[in-house]
Amino acid sequence: MPVTTEIENNFIPYALHKGEAYMNAAQLVHFREILLGWKRQLMEKVDSTVHHMQDDAANFPDPNDRASQEEEFTMELRTRDRERKLIKKINESLLLIDHEEYGYCESCGVEIGIRRLEVRPTATQCIDCKTLDEIKEKQGLR
Repeated sequence: MPVTTEIENNFIPYALHKGEAYMNAAQLVHFREILLGWKRQLMEKVDSTVHHMQDDAANFPDPNDRASQEEEFTMELRTRDRERKLIKKINESLLLIDHEEYGYCESCGVEIGIRRLEVRPTATQCIDCKTLDEIKEKQGLR
């Protein structure tokens, strides 16, 4: 199963209105719905993994079959672990919404931007700070 890194549900992009305040109540509701929908999808996958592993667990007499099944389960668990970490980020984003701090760069404080947040709702940095961090990381400065 592929790792879920992007939102799978279809949402209607937020319609920006001239002169409206950034991260107003309507925008916060929009992002809360996106984050909750994404979290719900991830939780459903966790439940299906548990059922899949319970239903398909077998003690194959053939070592190759047993190894194949173990490898499949390992890959699935690794994917779920990544998704568990993503759920944690989603919960952190929901807390930021609750405290009306969502949508602002944790590094420099500028607006992250509506469209960037729709693509990556758990973003905590503006594109400039994120790019700088990635350059530093690539150069081994971080």
